[in-house]
Amino acid sequence: MIVLGLTGSIGMGKSTVAQMFRDEGVPVFDADACVHRLQGPGGTLVATIESAFSGTTGPDGVNRAALGQAVLGDDSAMRRLEAIVHPAVQAERAAFLAAHAGAPLVVVDVPLLFETGGDKAVDKVLVVSAKPEIQEARVLARPGMTRAKFDAILKRQWPDRDKRARADHVVATDIPLAETREKVRSLIACITASEGR
Repeated sequence: MIVLGLTGSIGMGKSTVAQMFRDEGVPVFDADACVHRLQGPGGTLVATIESAFSGTTGPDGVNRAALGQAVLGDDSAMRRLEAIVHPAVQAERAAFLAAHAGAPLVVVDVPLLFETGGDKAVDKVLVVSAKPEIQEARVLARPGMTRAKFDAILKRQWPDRDKRARADHVVATDIPLAETREKVRSLIACITASEGR
């Protein structure tokens, strides 16, 4: 089994590319979706997060806006949160890999793959990329997004050029969707063929 790490900065189209892999029958572990589940109603991390960041949870689980305010721009608070979340996500990822052990290729979709050292736990890395002006337009169009929030998120992420330099593969999303999908299909064929599958 080849484990392909899928990553890319905010607004680069990573979720779109992840869905393209799913459409081709490739199992995808979505770290963000996992975090949402762990922090949602009845989620296993809710009580621990409330204990560490009082007033950030409620009947619907973690209030992401309140938690964001509590940690954004505060490196110490962010490290405390990561120490709660990362081990839980790693355990879920391990269970996912075990469940799909017979698959020739699986994708692990992790926004901060390089930043957290997760690239060492995968066989190859795919970076999803787009021109900066496209990225900015996509992100600032999101509900509740502000320039200050966007800048704070970017500070936590490696620059796109650095990610592309470290990647085994790069897929652009500032081209027609059909072209991006074709590149994903070619990549799947290339990776599985190179492993003699």
